[in-house]
Amino acid sequence: MNINTHIHHQHGTELDHMAGMVPQLILALPFALAFGMYIYAAVRSIRKKSWPIYRTVLWSIGTLLAVMAVAGPLADLAHTDFVTHMISHLLLGMLAPLLMVLSAPMTLLLKSLNTPLARRLTRLLRSWPSRILTHPMITSLLNIGGLWILYTTNVYSLMHENTLLYLVVHFHIFAAGYLFTMSIIYIEPMPHRLSFLYRSIILVISLAGHGMLSKLIYAHPPTGVPLDQARVGGMLMYYGGDAVDIVIIFILCLHWFRATRPRTGLIMS
Repeated sequence: MNINTHIHHQHGTELDHMAGMVPQLILALPFALAFGMYIYAAVRSIRKKSWPIYRTVLWSIGTLLAVMAVAGPLADLAHTDFVTHMISHLLLGMLAPLLMVLSAPMTLLLKSLNTPLARRLTRLLRSWPSRILTHPMITSLLNIGGLWILYTTNVYSLMHENTLLYLVVHFHIFAAGYLFTMSIIYIEPMPHRLSFLYRSIILVISLAGHGMLSKLIYAHPPTGVPLDQARVGGMLMYYGGDAVDIVIIFILCLHWFRATRPRTGLIMS
């Protein structure tokens, strides 16, 4: 290879690297903005009334994990290594949404807004589109159904060739995971208050769908994924997903217990 070819090759590699950074920046920017807005709202809220520091910590960790999943070394390696992709998926679609839901961002936003704006936002949250998007049955279909489409069709291989599809898939993974978690455990005011039993049934069905998909990946890899990587990725999806789901189950059961336990301190006549 002569020096001119080498120079052109290096220049092309640098351009490819810069082009590859654009989707990462597009995906990471909303999380960076959300982090800054949350911190700003938390500081404003403290002036009026204290805001739990642990919620700010959860939001910070959640947004950091989401950014790690879509930008940086982990995201770079996820393009060619399915195991790394699955780690990114667990961070972006399960762990980060759980931490961010527990940080109650909508409650903080309502506290930081003036009364007219807060009322407008409340009406929006109670609208019929919001009721549909936060219904557990719909969110479970978006969450688990989206994963089945991603890994049982050629969408997984195509997204690495199409930037727009890559952005849509990653946005969907996070949004579906966040909406699903929010619809199962009520940390914030919701447009509907479905029973614990109903939400538990939806959760069990979703867990079964997630587990079946991970076993299918183990036995039948997605298009373009080597068998050895698929097996490790499938196990990671199965056991890693269970670890996050255990936390959701615990919170749901804790809320159920608190809502149904007998009241103490009553004087018996």
